[in-house]
Amino acid sequence: MTSKITTATEALNTLNQGAPLCDAGAIFEIADNGDWYYRGGKLPLKFSKLFASILHRIEGQYYLITPVEKLKVNVLSEALVIVDYDAKQAGSFEVTTSIGTEHELASFDGFTVMDDKITLQLEKGLVAKLNRACFYRFINEFIA
Repeated sequence: MTSKITTATEALNTLNQGAPLCDAGAIFEIADNGDWYYRGGKLPLKFSKLFASILHRIEGQYYLITPVEKLKVNVLSEALVIVDYDAKQAGSFEVTTSIGTEHELASFDGFTVMDDKITLQLEKGLVAKLNRACFYRFINEFIA
């Protein structure tokens, strides 16, 4: 009988163990503005969104991981750019990225405020940043 995987870290480690690194170099790149590139050519939004579903950050490095392979991704700043957020009454947040993915944060504590940007930790170790409009809106609503 197989044991049930109890934590996200164990699940990620299990997935990572079965996925050999296909190429030492990164063939995907995510630009500062959140655009995805494959071998220098910009990916259509639907492919960026698809690949984002298998994007992981492990020990500071980004990878696309499937059960059979793992590819490095070069991320110039943060992996995702937040273009909208909704603060819920319970203190949680729903955020939307520039490629149309949606994520939930349990609380305000997920945000890190710096002088020049606001970042947040998402699932699978991913780091996102607020775009300029969200940055100023967030400062006005929660900091000022």
